[in-house]
Amino acid sequence: MSVKLTNFTNEDRKIVESLGNFSVMEHVRDLSVSPGNSVNEYYMSKMGVRRRQLVVDLDGRNTLVTQAGAMQWIMGDISATTGIKGVGDLFGKMVKGAVTKESAIKPEYVGAGRIVLEPTYKYIILQDVSEWGRDGMTIEDGMFLACEGTVEHKIAARSNFSSAVAGNEGLFNLCLRGRGIAALESNVPFSELVIVDLENDVLRLDGSFAVCWSTSLQFTVERSSKTLIGSAVNGEGLVNVYRGTGRVLISPTTPSTASLFRTTHD
Repeated sequence: MSVKLTNFTNEDRKIVESLGNFSVMEHVRDLSVSPGNSVNEYYMSKMGVRRRQLVVDLDGRNTLVTQAGAMQWIMGDISATTGIKGVGDLFGKMVKGAVTKESAIKPEYVGAGRIVLEPTYKYIILQDVSEWGRDGMTIEDGMFLACEGTVEHKIAARSNFSSAVAGNEGLFNLCLRGRGIAALESNVPFSELVIVDLENDVLRLDGSFAVCWSTSLQFTVERSSKTLIGSAVNGEGLVNVYRGTGRVLISPTTPSTASLFRTTHD
C-alpha cells in the first residue's frame, strides 16, 4: 500500500522552519473565508496572525509525543499508544498533569509516516532539548505541544513557596530534558524573544516575562532594593530572579492568551 500526497504545500501554505524531523507549516494566505470575515482575515494575515501547523515525519525508529487532542491527520503506518507502562506510571503522569496544568496522558505515536497536528494561531517554536544542558529546559504552563519520545518529562518545582505566590508563577512547571526536538506554542515569535545566557550571574525581571529557562537556574522572588523603603521608592517592589549558569528566553510583553487560540480545539 502506498499513499500519494499532493498539494500539501503551495503558495498559500509553506514550510517556514524545520529542525530534525519537525517542520512548521504556515498558512500564508487563508482563502477559506466568507464575505463576513474576509476583511478581518486579510488584515490578520498582513500582521502575521496566521494559522500554523506542526508536521512530523517518523521513520519507524523515532516516536512522537503530543499534547492530548492535538493530532489532525496521519499518513502511513503509524499507531498511537498512551505511553503508560503500568499503574504506577499512570499515577505519576496524573500527578504531573495536575501540578503542571498539562494533559495527564500524552499520546505517543510510533511507526513510519507523517503526522500533522491541528492548526493554531500561536507561534510554534522548535528547540533541540539537548542544547539546554544536562538539566534541560523549564517551560511556562501551556507551551508544550509535542516532542520526540526520547525527551524526558519531569516536574520542576520552585525553590520556595514564596517564589510561586509573590512572583505570580505556578509552584510547578514542566521540565523537558535529554535529547530530541520539542515543539512549543508561544504567544510571540521566536524572533522577538530575547536570549540571555548567564554564567554564574543574575537576571532580574519585573514580571512574568520568562517563557523558557534552564532548569539548572535557581528561581527566587526578591525585593528590587535591599530595603523595603528602597523598593517602595523605586516603584518596582518584587522582581523575579534567575541565578546561576544557564539560558533564559524573555518575552517582550507579559504572556497573554486573550486573543490567541487554536482553531479546532483548546
